[in-house]
Amino acid sequence: MAILDQLGIDYPKIIAQIIVFGLVYLILSKYAFGPVTALLELRRSRIADGEANLDKIKENLSSSQAQAAAALEKANAEANRIVKEATDAAAAIAEAKKQDAVAEAQSIITKAKEATELERTRVMDELKRDFGRLVIDTTTKVTGKTLGSEDHARLNKEALAQIAV
Repeated sequence: MAILDQLGIDYPKIIAQIIVFGLVYLILSKYAFGPVTALLELRRSRIADGEANLDKIKENLSSSQAQAAAALEKANAEANRIVKEATDAAAAIAEAKKQDAVAEAQSIITKAKEATELERTRVMDELKRDFGRLVIDTTTKVTGKTLGSEDHARLNKEALAQIAV
């Protein structure tokens, strides 16, 4: 006690301070510590929920990215297939057009040959008529007599026979 007296500690004041401290502690624990502790616990649980949700979001994001990559790969494969089909269809159409053009060219060549042959035949017929008429005219002038229809037919026949050879 002498040490306490030397330090200037008075028993009644110390006991009063301990009682006041105990009352303040009890009041604070009932009205302040409890709500603050509850609030801290609520915040702790919200943070834990947020972290759990963040993990779920990360998993969903990675899953979504994988699905997007798969969908993109599928779309690229589909696009490549469509491009190949279009290229094949274009080649088939080009080949069909080429065949049509060849067939049309053959048709034109055939018609040109037929037209040429018809023209040749017409020209030959005209030439034979003109040649027969010239032979008859020449024979009439050279012989000085008028030829009858039998003579015309015979001279035409002989002149045409010589032309055909």
